Amino acid sequence: MGTIEQGVRQVIDNCLRIQPGERVVVITDRPTLAIGEALRVAAEKIVGSVQFFLMEDFGTRPVAFPSIIAEALRNADVSIYAAQGAEGELQTFRKPMLKAVDANPKLRHAHMIGITTQIMTDGMCSDYVEIQRISKQVYEIVHAARAIRVVTAKGCDFTARFSPHLKWIISDGDIRPRHWTNLPDGEVFTAPASVDGRVVIDGCLGDYFTERYASLAETPVTVDVRDGCAVRGSLRCDNEQLRRELDAYVFETDANSSRVGEFAIGTNTGLTRLIYNLLQDEKFPGVHIAFGSPYPAKTGATWDSAAHVDGVIIAPSIYVDGRTLMDQGRFCLEGM
Repeated sequence: MGTIEQGVRQVIDNCLRIQPGERVVVITDRPTLAIGEALRVAAEKIVGSVQFFLMEDFGTRPVAFPSIIAEALRNADVSIYAAQGAEGELQTFRKPMLKAVDANPKLRHAHMIGITTQIMTDGMCSDYVEIQRISKQVYEIVHAARAIRVVTAKGCDFTARFSPHLKWIISDGDIRPRHWTNLPDGEVFTAPASVDGRVVIDGCLGDYFTERYASLAETPVTVDVRDGCAVRGSLRCDNEQLRRELDAYVFETDANSSRVGEFAIGTNTGLTRLIYNLLQDEKFPGVHIAFGSPYPAKTGATWDSAAHVDGVIIAPSIYVDGRTLMDQGRFCLEGM
């Protein structure tokens, strides 16, 4: 564990590498204001002045993405989004914001949805040199894979297949133009060409589900996937309210919201436990998948969705074209 100050310095100095003279935008909300202010102050010590936006100034949550922020991002060199998720805001705010980020080819963007003081002193204080080393090793093993099988003791058993036309992305805290990333960081991901089998999510879920339901250890979500899409009627969970909400999210958001848009391997080996906050937990060594958007600007996928809900899978064994990459949550990188 580190300190808030160390976490802030990691964001500003090591991940974004803010330089004098750059134009910086910080977007935050009232629950995250202390972190947002700390990031603003640290950036201002380098650049002198920062454009600072508080989401609640634009209305009641969920907030629509305002044109004034779009204009600020259009002209910025660096941007930071540090805020909590609100139901519906992925569609109304975050996806339009990320489209604005993608439209600025010089912009370096740190995306910190759900950031907390705990995460700033934990995942943001990890050894990013080591994360970059592990991430590169994993990428070298998986980027040409034809198929990856994921198995857990709780009955998860699915196989993802991949296309050479879809890109694997290293997300390791080294933020560059055209490659915005979540912080804290540590994952290697792509959009799978297809997925088949049974998915058991027993860590936590993304979007607003994380804050609402936290740990799924006692109430795992099970869903069958065929030809890359969740099978309607197969979603099961002992928490009936969660089951209903997730079922509607996956199957009713739009025509593509039931498609598996992301397959990712967490590479932040500095993390020792789940904290049931997706921003950090999806970087925990293991696997997460997401239903909905495949981040087409990053992966090269030719489809999209307004939805994107991640699911963290605890202690998986991962087999890359038959070779063991991970055994019950532990990397087996030597000799691969």
